Amino acid sequence: MTSSSPLPCSATGPSFTLALRDRIRQSGVIAVLVIERPEHAVRLAQALLTGGVTAMELTLRTPAALDCLRAVAVEVPEMLAGAGTIIEPRQVTEVLAAGGHFGVAPGTNPEVIREAARVGLPFAPGVMTPTDIDTAVRLGCRDLKFFPAVPSGALAMLSALKAPYAHLGVRYIPLGGITADTLPQWLADPDVPAVGGSWLAKKELIEAESWDRITQLAAKAADAVRAQRRNTAG
Repeated sequence: MTSSSPLPCSATGPSFTLALRDRIRQSGVIAVLVIERPEHAVRLAQALLTGGVTAMELTLRTPAALDCLRAVAVEVPEMLAGAGTIIEPRQVTEVLAAGGHFGVAPGTNPEVIREAARVGLPFAPGVMTPTDIDTAVRLGCRDLKFFPAVPSGALAMLSALKAPYAHLGVRYIPLGGITADTLPQWLADPDVPAVGGSWLAKKELIEAESWDRITQLAAKAADAVRAQRRNTAG
């Protein structure tokens, strides 16, 4: 199987393209993962897809993270695979070379954002304060990671933070403390196309190779996304 090519970056900065945004919104959940072994990454991607979750973020917290991303890009090209925990400019190029469709960071680092814009990697910096959002927006970002979402004040905090920037078309992907039960509440916000889901494949499930259980969790999340979309449309 051949790797799918990364989606191109916005000409004005590292914001997501319309095609990338559509794919993320269709998934509704981005599985956030810490993986130690490339062979697990492939099986995990397949299990998530079977359940209906079509986007994943492999965090750069393990030595094998880039190999895991590369394996998914080559062997499961239908999965929208990005990388998280990008905290150094050099990692931007490494993620792009590994076939990553997008990059995510826990914070707002101007050097990393500029590098993402330079090489063409769609990028979502992490924000938690008005200053974070202001910095990211000035650097051309319109797709942001609200992190840590629940400890920072959850939906009430996001509502207050985003108000001054609403006219700029900024979108937020919250991560941190979100569960399958609270997923619909977050997706009810029109500025939240998807959430980061670390509950879908916790480390113990991956290590135990509980692929069927991961598929079940993904299917539950996908059902919740579809139900929320129907409610919104109705």
